Amino acid sequence: MTSSTLAAPRGRRGSDYAQLSRRVAEAGLFGRRPGWYAVRIGLTLGAFLAGWAVVVAVGDSWVQLLLAAGMAVATTQVAFLGHDAGHRQMFRRRGPSELAGLVAGNLTVGLSYGWWVDKHNRHHANPNHADEDPDVGAGALVWTHEQAAETRGLGRWMARRQAFLFFPLLLLEGLALHVASVQALVGREPDGRWRTPVRHRAVEGLLLIAHAAGYLGLLFAVMSPGKALLFIAVHQGLWGLYMGCAFAPNHKGMPMPTAEDDLDFLRKQVLTSRNVRGGRFVDVALGALNYQIEHHLFPNMPRANLRRAQPIVQAYCAEQGIPYAETGLVESYRQALAHLHEVGRPLRAG
Repeated sequence: MTSSTLAAPRGRRGSDYAQLSRRVAEAGLFGRRPGWYAVRIGLTLGAFLAGWAVVVAVGDSWVQLLLAAGMAVATTQVAFLGHDAGHRQMFRRRGPSELAGLVAGNLTVGLSYGWWVDKHNRHHANPNHADEDPDVGAGALVWTHEQAAETRGLGRWMARRQAFLFFPLLLLEGLALHVASVQALVGREPDGRWRTPVRHRAVEGLLLIAHAAGYLGLLFAVMSPGKALLFIAVHQGLWGLYMGCAFAPNHKGMPMPTAEDDLDFLRKQVLTSRNVRGGRFVDVALGALNYQIEHHLFPNMPRANLRRAQPIVQAYCAEQGIPYAETGLVESYRQALAHLHEVGRPLRAG
């Protein structure tokens, strides 16, 4: 879905968002939640470490393939903590936030925290903007008719069928994230400058090496090479699938503003985002990213407060006549796949 010209009412730029922020602040929802995060971190890391302890205890058994699936869930939950640290939802200060992000991202998951923060901040600044949001840039999938028209060879073949290939391709997302992390740390421009800004490049590199050594060393120490390789395939494949399924409902199939659109911050964030309805299970399963509208409006709001902010934001959008998208999880995937299918339609017709 692409946008027509979208604009905020003249004379009110910024004031609408400021008024909403005051309402949310009056509800006390910008305060840190140290107790909540202490429990969440303890439970998440506890489950993660306990899972690896079970892997060691089980040893050279085919049961490891089931454990690999469980560890994919645990790994994604740790990645959600890294996401929260990147937005400074846990701590106000940069130092503790970066420490938590480096431990969760580089050491525990094997994902460059600095690369992800740079990429994710650009996404938040211009969500669903084909030219400025790295999450909808042309790649294995294309998100606009213009991107589809530029494909050639295998890329064009995939673009025609991308709605059907979407979930299978997510099985490679974990591998892609690892590769992108390494490329971000070592990649340079032709003039010698670093391609990606990373504050702690040497530390990140050492932590990624430690992660790889610990991960591979443990697996090949407790099981045969064949089983270890299968464990890696299942674990990394399902981790990528879970990550993709957690992020896909948020923006895919929502309006895609262009340089011609005239949106203030409030409308830019609300109109391009989609919430996913559900209870506490969905909140935990998606790392509270199901409150995507609220998260984009207030990215440093602690995850635990997003549920309480949701009715305030929804009511305010209704007052201002701003469309507020909310749907079920299955319907969110249907809309995302429908968008992918529509983007590839001209190629199938040709």
